[in-house]
Amino acid sequence: MQYKLEAPVHGTIGTQKYQCTIAWRNGKIIADEPVQTGGTDSGPDPYTLLLSSLTACSLVTMRMYIDRKGWDIPEIGVSANLFQETVDGKLTTTIDRDIVFMSNVDEEQKQRLMEIVKHCPISAILESNIKVRTFLFRDGETEKKIKYAGDEVTVVWKPEFCQHSQRCWRQLPGVFDYTKKKWINPNGASADKIVEQVKKCPSGALTILPNPEKKKD
Repeated sequence: MQYKLEAPVHGTIGTQKYQCTIAWRNGKIIADEPVQTGGTDSGPDPYTLLLSSLTACSLVTMRMYIDRKGWDIPEIGVSANLFQETVDGKLTTTIDRDIVFMSNVDEEQKQRLMEIVKHCPISAILESNIKVRTFLFRDGETEKKIKYAGDEVTVVWKPEFCQHSQRCWRQLPGVFDYTKKKWINPNGASADKIVEQVKKCPSGALTILPNPEKKKD
C-alpha cells in the first residue's frame, strides 16, 4: 500500500463554530459551515470541498488531453452539484457534472472530451468501492510495552493501542511484518525511514526511544 499523498491532509478545529483549518502540502485553507447550519460561511463547506475536488480533476483531465492533442480550446467550464434521496430505506447520492465550452468546439471533440472526463481519477474514486477507515490516536501509558532494539534505533510497541498493523507492513515491509511473532525488525531499513514510518502511526502504538538502546552481545 502506498498513500496517494506524501503528507496527509490534516485538519484542526477550535471553539469557533464551525471553522476548520485544513493543512495541505503547500499551505492552509479554511473550511466552515453555512450560516443556516450554525457556521459563519468563512470557507467552503465539506460538500463544496468534495464537489470542488471533482470539478478540478475534471478540468485538469480535459486540459491534459487537449494539450496532448494540440487542440485549440482555450477555456472550459465545469459545474458540479449533488442531491440525495432515500429510496426503500437506502440513501442514494447523485452528482451532476455540467461541461461548458467557452468557444466554438466541433462536435467530435466535445464527445471525446465527454468520454475522457468520465475517467478522471476523482470520478473513478467516487464511483468505486470506497472504504473509510478511522483510527484513534492515544498518547499515554499502557501495561504492556515491547521493545525491539536495533543497531541504531529502538522501536517501542504498545499492542493494546495497536489498531491496524498492516498499515505499517504495507508501507515499510522490510521492518514490519504482522505475520511474524517478532513482527518488527529494527534493522530492516535505515533509522531515518523507521522514524518517519513510526511518526505515521495513527494510534500511538509505536514510538522511538529518545536514546536508542544498543543490542547486547
